[in-house]
Amino acid sequence: MIVPGYRDHPTERWDPVAPVDPAEAEDFLRRCYLESPRLGPVEPRLAIVRAQIAATGSYVHTTEELTHGAKMAWRNSSRCIGRLYWKSLTVLDRRRARTADEIFSLLVHHLQVAGENQIRPVISIFAAAQPGQRVARVWNEQLVRYAGYRGEDGRVVGDARQVGFTEAMRGFGWRSKGDHFDVLPLAIETPAEGVRLYELPERAVREVPITHPEFAWFTELGLRWHAVPAISNMRLTIGGVHYPLAPFNGWYMGTEIGARNFADADRYDLLPTVANRMGLDTSRESTLWRDRALVELNRAVLFSFEQAGVKMSDHHTESQRFLTHLRREEEAGRPVPADWTWIVPPMSGSLTGVFHRYYEELDLRPAFYLDDEAISLARDGTRCPFGH
Repeated sequence: MIVPGYRDHPTERWDPVAPVDPAEAEDFLRRCYLESPRLGPVEPRLAIVRAQIAATGSYVHTTEELTHGAKMAWRNSSRCIGRLYWKSLTVLDRRRARTADEIFSLLVHHLQVAGENQIRPVISIFAAAQPGQRVARVWNEQLVRYAGYRGEDGRVVGDARQVGFTEAMRGFGWRSKGDHFDVLPLAIETPAEGVRLYELPERAVREVPITHPEFAWFTELGLRWHAVPAISNMRLTIGGVHYPLAPFNGWYMGTEIGARNFADADRYDLLPTVANRMGLDTSRESTLWRDRALVELNRAVLFSFEQAGVKMSDHHTESQRFLTHLRREEEAGRPVPADWTWIVPPMSGSLTGVFHRYYEELDLRPAFYLDDEAISLARDGTRCPFGH
């Protein structure tokens, strides 16, 4: 996914009761105004922010600060290979929305804006957390995910990763078809209304049927995938201010669908099916049947998105672009945090330029974080006892 990636760093624990750290606020504002000279001198702004923090424990970002801070957070995302495009992020300021109905309407609009014509990177930023107060959030890990159903025989229909979350949604009263590609409802939680479920309308979910450039039987598998990968449960932190609801998207890299969503044993586990349809010898691993099936599965994904006119990148091209991003950031005098295990593609890694070098992991802010409670809610709808 060409979006900021998941993070896991010991310094990321968030204390929702604590006031904003004035030093973190000042550090962000100085860098923001240095990178955006049109904002004017920073000292008058710092005086206002210090006074706000002293009086309320927090402060309010201007639209310009919010916009540049979100872009900086993408630039700092160590697990994202697509950071070359960080300046192109469309930032939608949704901080005034309060009710679940308002939030849902704006999330639908987000998916429509992101998915029209060529996919474009978009982030919708809702209200900031206030010290000691409850926050609004979306439980789903992505705005669009497919349900998973485990039968009595242990077999799974749909996305095996979503079995627990699907059961939680059914516990709230959601009625589903039980098919392989049922779009899950959005679970939106607000302080005043608790948790409410919303079905995404068809106009908000652009999907691509998966075919193959050579194998006619591929259409018989009935595969499809949604076009917009929008992560919805990560916390955006800008200058010490936390935004627990800030869904964002980019566009897919083909391997995310072909080598992970479709191929992983704990997702759709399609490699044995594809291998059998190809007539491969699956009796032993040394025939490399998994590798051959994986290549054709990924060819199908790239081919299908191209045929549908939906933007997608292949892992070789994106690896070259990431190296360009590295050079540009080094020329700008900025460090580039990167997690090798996420930057290197999950297929043919050694054939890409990003494989043959080392990277430094840094916890740079602004940033996106995945909290324990968000992980637990997205997994099975339960709250982590030590989460926030």
